[in-house]
Amino acid sequence: MIRFVFADLRRLWAASLVIVLLVALATALGVAVTLQERALRLGSARAADKFDLIVGAPGSETQLVLSSVFLQPAALPLMPGDVLTKLIADPRVAWAAPIGFGDNFSGYPIVGTTTALISGTTTGFVSGGMFAQEGEAVVGSGVDLAIGAEVKPMHGAAGEGGEAHADSIYHVVGKLHPTGTAWDRAILVPIQAVWHIHGLGEDHDHEEDGTDEHATAPHEGEAGEAHHHHGHIDADARLDEDFDHEVPGLPAVLVKPKTIADAYKLRQEYRAEGTTRAVFPAEVLTGLYATLGDARAVLMYVAYGAQALIAAALMLIAVIHVAQRRKQIGALRAFGAPRLAVFGIVWLELLLLVAIGVGLGFGLGYGAAEFLAGLFTAQSGVRLPVEFTAADAGLAMAFLAVAALMAALPAALAYRQSPVEALRG
Repeated sequence: MIRFVFADLRRLWAASLVIVLLVALATALGVAVTLQERALRLGSARAADKFDLIVGAPGSETQLVLSSVFLQPAALPLMPGDVLTKLIADPRVAWAAPIGFGDNFSGYPIVGTTTALISGTTTGFVSGGMFAQEGEAVVGSGVDLAIGAEVKPMHGAAGEGGEAHADSIYHVVGKLHPTGTAWDRAILVPIQAVWHIHGLGEDHDHEEDGTDEHATAPHEGEAGEAHHHHGHIDADARLDEDFDHEVPGLPAVLVKPKTIADAYKLRQEYRAEGTTRAVFPAEVLTGLYATLGDARAVLMYVAYGAQALIAAALMLIAVIHVAQRRKQIGALRAFGAPRLAVFGIVWLELLLLVAIGVGLGFGLGYGAAEFLAGLFTAQSGVRLPVEFTAADAGLAMAFLAVAALMAALPAALAYRQSPVEALRG
């Protein structure tokens, strides 16, 4: 029987190819949506894993996490700089690191921070080492700059262009191991350099409130340029991370509590204050996952609709195919082939075609998800792990079970066909 089935499929290769491709495309759509949504969840969760607590000014918690963890450009409100001093001195805190942004170079965001954050969130350096002077920079693994390269900061978020900071140049002194996060595409410089280059900090004159949105928040447009204070960096100045002086306003401080209990106490304390908002990135991402799940549901309904239409088309093709093979089926019956054998041949042919299509569809879906994940990683730096799970095997088995039931209808038509009537037709 098996040899007969393969011989029949070779003879009808064109129709068989159409059926396989239809099944493969319908399957690939559902698989790609499932894998991509899962990859986004895993990738974003892993990217936020090293950031236990974020303290910022009151405002959108979602935007605070997206800007601080995923380095998405947005104009964050500023909180008083003394929050950083309090957090560093807090015995419940293992380390606390400020972040400041607003400049870019060749499409890479320049992020001001401290050695504590780099040491606490990375596994070390591929080459070079930590910055030790104001004019030095450390780059993520995804930044296409070599040790010793010059970084000339441009005002504004990556992709917006902007005015260059004259007479201010960083030199790359270290390249970090990959982390699979947005920080792989960041240029990290001392926070004091970000303050000084924007005319803030202890060595520069600034307004009484000490806030300059362009020193710590992404560029908001030309309207803000009239209020922008330009300064410069002292490339040879020693690194100062004592913060025992007046600290300019900050968009966010990333905090590593010593214990889980400390984390919840700090979160409660800094949420109660009117000038700050403390969030757990994992909690915020849970809300985003709910939105992502809704989008996935819509796409899955589209996929199910496409699969239902293709299933109906396949049923029509199968019925027509059986009708066109009436004489062949009649000849088999006339030569003594039992009804069950005829049923088995037709059923097995259709099931085999669908099984090949499902297998090909899983491969195409995986390839599409990997391609989209690669584009996302290249743009954001966040690595999205595309991987199958046991649930996907269950999905494949469900597809084949439905296919087995569908194949039974045309097989039953062949089973009921009379050899005499078939040969007459």
